[in-house]
Parts: sequence; C-alpha cells; structure tokens
Amino acid sequence: MTAQALRLARLHLRSRRFPAALAAVVACAAVLRVALQRPWNTYGALQLPLILEAGCAVVIAVTTASPFGEPERATGRWLPVLRLGGALALTAAATAALAAAGAGAHLAGGNLALLRNTAGLTGLGLLCAAALGGALAWTGPVTYLIVAVYALYTQWHGTPLSTPWIWPARPGHDVGAALCAGLVFAAGLLLVSVRGARDAVPERSG
Repeated sequence: MTAQALRLARLHLRSRRFPAALAAVVACAAVLRVALQRPWNTYGALQLPLILEAGCAVVIAVTTASPFGEPERATGRWLPVLRLGGALALTAAATAALAAAGAGAHLAGGNLALLRNTAGLTGLGLLCAAALGGALAWTGPVTYLIVAVYALYTQWHGTPLSTPWIWPARPGHDVGAALCAGLVFAAGLLLVSVRGARDAVPERSG
C-alpha cells in the first residue's frame, strides 16, 4: 500500500471518528468484563452480553455518517472500499474485545453467539444508516434489542419465540439463526459501502 493510500485511509477513519469509536468499543468490553464478575440468573446472564453487543453495533453504525455529504460522494472513488474496510475493522475489533472480556468467565451463549449477535446487530445499524442516516442508525439495533429481550423473556414466560430471525433467542450453534444474522450483516455492509449513510450536510449561508 502506497503512502498516499495510507494517508487517504487515515483521513477517512479520522473523519468517521474511528479512534473515538474504538475507545467506546473497548469501554463496552470493559463493562462486560466487570459485570461478568457478578452473579446473574439465567435471564440476566443472557441479556447482559446482548445489551453490550447492541452498544457496540450502535457505535459502529454511527461512524458511517459523513461530515462532507455529497461533495465526498462526487470526488471519492475509493469511498466504497474505505467504508467497507472501516465497518469490517470496527466489527472485528468489537467482536475481539467482547470475546476477550468474556475469556475465563461464564459468557452466556459462548463466542459463537457473541459473534452472531454482534454481526447481526451491526448489520441492522448499517441498514438504518443507509436508509435513515448515521444520526438515526442507532434505531435499528436498539429496536431489535427490545424485540430480542422480549424473545428471551418468553423462554421463561409464555410461548417461546423460536424464529431464527430473532437470533439472540437461539442457541449459539443454531445454523438458521447464524444464517439470518449473516445475511443482515452482509446486506448492511453492501448498502453502506456502495451508498454510504444517508446524510446531508446543510449548506452554509453567506
């Protein structure tokens, strides 16, 4: 990779607040590590990592917002590659940080569920970024988190929701749930890489 390409990648990541996002991901992992040292009932143990996975997904999704708007789209032919690389790098960092936080502790669902849930939630955030803009990208993961928490609740109260599209309520080794989460993640990556977040920078008067 040439020095010019490295500089372009560095400037892109800085414009997306990548360092701050990485710090927020590490903070989520730290909270998970501390929380796992406390005793939890089964329901709470399932909810805890899911909430922090959703937090990481929100962080990743909001970094898709561009501070430059249309001028960047018109002049940046490397933008799809940079967007894809940034989203993948942050998703990998979030998964690795959360897995490290759960090492040696009882992580409900294990690393397979952690990878699946983080990827799927991130995909929802990226889809919302492409459709609604980076500022509203949080709505997808947060809304889905509410649905997933309710699905977990039904496992102990009422009729369990077993559709693979509510993948956090499925076991970590469930293939159908992994496929659903993977499809959502792939769709989010594709849309946000090609189109970017649906953000418009207001024109300045005068």
